Amino acid sequence: MLLSPPSTGASTSPSRTAGLVRGWALASATTLMGLIAGFFYAYACSVMIGLARVDDRVFISSMQWINATVRNVWFAPSFFGALAVTAVAAALHLKRDGRPVLPWVVAALVLYGAAFGITMGISVPLNDELAAAGDPAALTDPGAVRAAYEGVWVAWNTTRTIASTMALACLIRALVLHGRHTAVSSSG
Repeated sequence: MLLSPPSTGASTSPSRTAGLVRGWALASATTLMGLIAGFFYAYACSVMIGLARVDDRVFISSMQWINATVRNVWFAPSFFGALAVTAVAAALHLKRDGRPVLPWVVAALVLYGAAFGITMGISVPLNDELAAAGDPAALTDPGAVRAAYEGVWVAWNTTRTIASTMALACLIRALVLHGRHTAVSSSG
């Protein structure tokens, strides 16, 4: 089995333990990546589509509240953890017996690194600018504020959604290869 614990009473070899640790790291990275890819996807396929249908002041107010509350204890583990745990999984696969999986984990790390960079370098600054616009009810031209934000934010969110989804696919492939490699190693 891919991630089965050692049988009771049996000693665990160092290579089996290393394989289990690598498997758990891959499974954790894949889970976290799935959560964050799904988060970005939800914006792409529902949140922003729904908000596109409301007036400018409602749009601005809604996004200001979403942006003010998104940095929370539920979001942080997937957003930061996907990057950190994928990096750990890559490091754990640097040794010779982990090399068949390594290119897929590194590809996931690069892809999610791009999504992370988009978030920190584009999405967050746009969110900060939107917050700085102030109370939507007091804006003289809410349409201009929205126009400066919405199209750019949506386009980059689509890009980070694609990148994080591709990263998830790479980690799934890495898990499959890890399972095959573990099965071959334990049968030999």
